[in-house]
Amino acid sequence: MEIKVPDIGDFKDVEVIEVLVATGQKIKKNDPLITIESDKSSVEIPSIFDGKIKAVKTKIGDKVSEGDLILILENVTKEKKEIEENLKIENETKKDDLINPTVDKKSIDQNKLKNSSSASPKARKFARELGVDINQVTGSEKDGRVVEYDIKKFVSSKSKNIDKLNKSKNIKLKNEFEHSDFGEVEIKEIPRVKKLASTYLVNSWTNIPHVTNHDEADITEMESFRNSLTDLYTGEKIKITPLAFIIKALAVSLKKFPNFNSSIDEIETGKMTLKRYYHIGVAVDTPNGLMVPKLRNVNSKKISIIGNELKEISELCRNLKISKKELFGGSMTITSLGGIGGSFFTPIINYPEVAILGIGRSQKKQIYIDGKFETRVILPLSLSYDHRIIDGAEAARFNNELKENLGKNFAYKLAV
Repeated sequence: MEIKVPDIGDFKDVEVIEVLVATGQKIKKNDPLITIESDKSSVEIPSIFDGKIKAVKTKIGDKVSEGDLILILENVTKEKKEIEENLKIENETKKDDLINPTVDKKSIDQNKLKNSSSASPKARKFARELGVDINQVTGSEKDGRVVEYDIKKFVSSKSKNIDKLNKSKNIKLKNEFEHSDFGEVEIKEIPRVKKLASTYLVNSWTNIPHVTNHDEADITEMESFRNSLTDLYTGEKIKITPLAFIIKALAVSLKKFPNFNSSIDEIETGKMTLKRYYHIGVAVDTPNGLMVPKLRNVNSKKISIIGNELKEISELCRNLKISKKELFGGSMTITSLGGIGGSFFTPIINYPEVAILGIGRSQKKQIYIDGKFETRVILPLSLSYDHRIIDGAEAARFNNELKENLGKNFAYKLAV
């Protein structure tokens, strides 16, 4: 049985760039035989029968057109008469189609070679494995040719889980029953801020390998110092939130561990961006959802100024008056549950940052020190980090540095 090049529209003398089978090989229906390429695109030509290859009649570099012989099959599982009849019907009803091995109808629009993306066979195979329509991918090579890097970038931009896509198409979970089948329900609109934030959260959780390190900091001396602050002229107590001290301590720690003050835009490039500024993001709970404004250049500011700025940006967020730009360009983010309650949790990294610090509610605990128990104020810490650039040992050392900066020897008392 002869296998020939099917109808490929107006294209003639298309180059064979890959021969995917060999003489003596057993093939099945829809197995790709050769790959042809025009100046715009490449397409695989599949077999329409099961059988064993008796002879391959084409090679790489050949120019082929419709009707040219590709190979000869033996031990064909279908009768020749049935085959010819099927081909006749198919040609009459689908003259403009090209056989596609990935769908049952095996039809490709005759304009596909003209309008689809130019890509190597390897890139096309990779796209199919990920469930990506390669025609939606913008190529970075000459004349817009698509390579594997472009497909990875496309998948990342769409916030898709590559591991899941390698296995099959994403399956959207759906309830078998309506919620109202079980009782009274109420439908409410999700706040706009939460809808906007959901895209970033899904992207971060999907594309960043999170690891969370839990630890505790002894902030007894820090709290004692904070509560003792008074105005030199009036004698009135100065109220500064503990978060202002934590922000300052974090900035000091980032100076010693620059990897935590970095970003990875494209891991494939093998490069990372180290930031020379110290802009700390703070998660603000608002009626409309969580917002993360940035406090700029905290390394050069007094703690009292940081405390005042915290109040200002929190108010702007709650009134939805914060500038969009102020929600971007951070070094690292702090999210605190101290005012509500709770201890340890797993905060999600605020992309494109590589780490986030979660703060729980401080508690008084009995700690065994120098042969006796003492009452100490203990602050729970939850440090999530991007494991692609930060390993566990570095994270543990970072936490130790942060605990020291928050502890009895903290060196920024004079910065108030």
